[in-house]
Amino acid sequence: MSTTGAIAHVTVKSPDQMQELGRRLASLLRPGDLVLLSGELGAGKTTLTRGLGEGLGVRGAVTSPTFVIARVHPSLTGGPALVHVDAYRLGGGLDEMEDLDLDVSLPESVVVVEWGDGKVEDLSEDRLHVVIGRTVGADGPALDAPPEAEVDDVREVTVTGIGPRWADAGLGRLENG
Repeated sequence: MSTTGAIAHVTVKSPDQMQELGRRLASLLRPGDLVLLSGELGAGKTTLTRGLGEGLGVRGAVTSPTFVIARVHPSLTGGPALVHVDAYRLGGGLDEMEDLDLDVSLPESVVVVEWGDGKVEDLSEDRLHVVIGRTVGADGPALDAPPEAEVDDVREVTVTGIGPRWADAGLGRLENG
């Protein structure tokens, strides 16, 4: 049985801020961490992952792996590699994901899975679930948003730590800071 360790809520008003959130989140990650990203198309999952890659100091441009399914970005700094998976086109559960050998990569890497809900949770009792939601409504950008911020750029990001690993991992440091 998995338990929720901690939750952080972050309002993101631009792609640059989403990438910065990824860099901050990377500082909390270590080898063996599994990160699931959820959100509609264009929500910012790959932008967040690009920031994770920068924060982890990995090689190669982090782009959406939709057509190759998974990309491995080795560390340039002696840290963990980033394994970036896009499960959007995969219909099955963990059985279909097993072909990717994520269980082999997980102990020494940070594995980030876009569209992984219902597909990879069994890989680890401890995981982060990042949900990116678009702010909807006719209210316009937040009052403290920069003038160039568009309503479509504003995202509400919820980071939930599941399992004992995340109980005291400092997720609160992510909150709009």
